[in-house]
Amino acid sequence: MKRNYYIFSSGKLMRRNNTLYFEPGYEDPGDSVNGEEEEFSAGDENEAYSEESEVLEPQRITRKPIPVEDIEAIFSFGEIKFNTRFINFCATKGILLHFYNYYGNYTGSFVPKETLVSGKLTVNQVMHYSKKEKRVELASKLILGASANILKNLNYYNVRDCDLKEEIGVINGLRDTLPAAKTVAEIMGIEGNIRQTYYQCWNKILNPGFHFDKRSKQPPLNPINALISFGNSLVYNVVLSELHKTQLTPTISFLHEPGTARYSLSLDLAEIFKPLLTDRIIFSVINKGIIQQKHFTKELNFCHLKEEGRKIFLKEFDEKLKTTIKHRTLKRSVSYRQLIRLEAYKLIKHLLGDKEYKPFVIWW
Repeated sequence: MKRNYYIFSSGKLMRRNNTLYFEPGYEDPGDSVNGEEEEFSAGDENEAYSEESEVLEPQRITRKPIPVEDIEAIFSFGEIKFNTRFINFCATKGILLHFYNYYGNYTGSFVPKETLVSGKLTVNQVMHYSKKEKRVELASKLILGASANILKNLNYYNVRDCDLKEEIGVINGLRDTLPAAKTVAEIMGIEGNIRQTYYQCWNKILNPGFHFDKRSKQPPLNPINALISFGNSLVYNVVLSELHKTQLTPTISFLHEPGTARYSLSLDLAEIFKPLLTDRIIFSVINKGIIQQKHFTKELNFCHLKEEGRKIFLKEFDEKLKTTIKHRTLKRSVSYRQLIRLEAYKLIKHLLGDKEYKPFVIWW
């Protein structure tokens, strides 16, 4: 099974033949002659020359090979340099690159061109977006699935002396109003109220020492908001990676409004999986004391995870994606990551009129 690679060190990514290498500690040499990228020739492997030495002597440079066939996606948190040969190679291998800035905020992705294309599916996807009743139906089902998974989390803690009966009742009441919603804006409003009620429960779920008043983003104002923003950005990118393996067009969505420079369908499907991935990881790392206040930097008007905190969260996130469960219909073990692609396949069947879409709901 392929896996994600997370790079925190600054350095250089390069291709040689059919292998990718990471050279840590690479420093940008600044203006290069004619602005050309440095080429990685056959003779320079593991060697470089000191400019300060009177006599040029080779120095060993550690280059870490990355097995190409093992790469699902590369998440970059450091200062990375690469050239077009590297990008072209990633494109041919279907490797997605996701970039984060110094503060751990997601800044963008490189997504190889679509190779799995279907004109028929694209036409049906557009039709389901443009026909109001079909779009509302799908948007409503996405929130029904997301809120059902939220309730799964709350019921888990309710039977563990957190006393969440009142909030669970409120969310159930809000879910009951979804079938009557006539517009996507109404559905988004209901979803916002469900989320607000859900977040009000977090102070009962989380260990003392972390307080959560309300959701804030761009920038997050406290540690819990920083964790939610970081975790959700990872979920969005994993969903995008899985969508890239299907014939779905990731820019045509039903709950979130399609826009420019964003893959809004990944936002749609991520709603269903955020309670399973982001939220459960946050509950776990806080309540087990794995992530503490020392893992955050608080500045004047924002809060973000330090590198050590991001590494801890990513370790938990990676383990969560690899977690397997016995699928009730397929009668075999599937990972959480595979559940996301299965959700995309269910959506394709719905769009093609083969089978009505039923959102994923945690059954264990």
